[in-house]
Amino acid sequence: MKKTFTTIMPDKVGVFKSACEIIKSVGLNITRVSYNKAVDVHMLFLEVDGREESINLVAEQLKQAGYVSDQMADDNVILLEFTLRDVPGAVYPILDLISQYQFNISYMSSRENGTPYQYFRIGMIIEDERLVSDFIQKASRICETKIVQYNKCELVLDNTVFYVSFANQIAAEIGLDKEQKTELIVNSNLIMEELRDKPQAQFRTFDYIRQFSNFLSKYHGEKFAPKITTLQLEENCSLFLLEPPCGSNTVLLRTPLDCVCVDGGLCCYTTETMSALRQAVGMNAMPLQAKLILTHADVDHCGLAKYFSTIYASQPAVENFRLEAARKDNLREQTGLHAPYVRISKLLSDYRTPDLAKCKEIYRRAPEEDADALFHRLEDLSFNTLRFEVWEGRGGHVRGEIILVERQKNLVFTGDIFVNTKELDDRQKEFNCLAPYLMTSVDTDPQLARQERQAFREILGKGKWTILPGHGHLLTWDNSAQ
Repeated sequence: MKKTFTTIMPDKVGVFKSACEIIKSVGLNITRVSYNKAVDVHMLFLEVDGREESINLVAEQLKQAGYVSDQMADDNVILLEFTLRDVPGAVYPILDLISQYQFNISYMSSRENGTPYQYFRIGMIIEDERLVSDFIQKASRICETKIVQYNKCELVLDNTVFYVSFANQIAAEIGLDKEQKTELIVNSNLIMEELRDKPQAQFRTFDYIRQFSNFLSKYHGEKFAPKITTLQLEENCSLFLLEPPCGSNTVLLRTPLDCVCVDGGLCCYTTETMSALRQAVGMNAMPLQAKLILTHADVDHCGLAKYFSTIYASQPAVENFRLEAARKDNLREQTGLHAPYVRISKLLSDYRTPDLAKCKEIYRRAPEEDADALFHRLEDLSFNTLRFEVWEGRGGHVRGEIILVERQKNLVFTGDIFVNTKELDDRQKEFNCLAPYLMTSVDTDPQLARQERQAFREILGKGKWTILPGHGHLLTWDNSAQ
């Protein structure tokens, strides 16, 4: 098994060698090392591979040597600004007060402003938050004192505690425990490593992850406010399209005998999504026999899974969930560039693997079909008067992706094989710019994905089709020329 240690390295000669000797002594192999002094002068990432008992032994020895601290993710970082007279020695009383409280200074900066005063900023590591108020009261008797926010430059300059400050900020906003904070730190570092050749990657990586977290926490409750479109397909068949600020679209099809959803958004918005659906459809709860069809197994499509009695998905998509249930890398995580982003997405969106007992695989109709074809026909799915042809793509976006074609109503559910980027609202555009940067591409195979997005129209045949994309508003295509 593999394990990444987030180690705190004292800034002195030989400490890296000492840590390596501890790992070597129990026969573990170091598979990855990451250290960037420009980001954090003390944080060193060591990934090791070996038996679980050996990894546990190394963890204990690193802890005893002071390289791994249980308190690492519990310290708080505060930035204070002191308005001092621009005379020699004005800062000494403040430094003396800091010493009395035994706060650890991690960052200092001062600047002149053309007046008899200068602004002195000091960043400090605070182990006991209860002391902060008392400290500020005493400091205010010496000079004007105020708490300020770190800007991006100061966060990087204050690199003694950058990772800790970064993780604590997000944990406070989203609600993460100590283990989850460590996982956030490790995977943020992995993304930065993957993007190290991009301009300013060390700055933008953490800024984008912070934006991702801020966005998810911002749109809870009344701010969720999805766009809802209703289509009356026939007298007893209605379609409801829900477009959230982030996460996949959700489509609900209701007939007198069936209630079927296609995709289900993010787990962190299940309450808001279900409330919006119930209000739009006019029902108090999802029917007991309601069914969910997943166009693919990405985190942002599976949020409503717990509400359904049956979950239809392709064989690779169900295999994705089996891997997760076994605590193994899912299909996305097996792609190196996508793995850390997916893990962070799971953490921040409170993702839960769908119940395998509810999952029903959609099998291929003809397993012997041409392996190089862009789409393969799976078994049809029927719900009351609706009959869906199911076509599985080759995995340009992600393995197990499907489209649904309902020919009587000329409906097409594309999942993320097609996304209507032109009709995203401002919130959706803001959110959708984050993943392509952090993953380098939302597609597992971008070239294959482009081919699939062109080819799926050939499946439809002539006529006017209502296209229901994985993200963005529905649209009508006139396929008469096909």
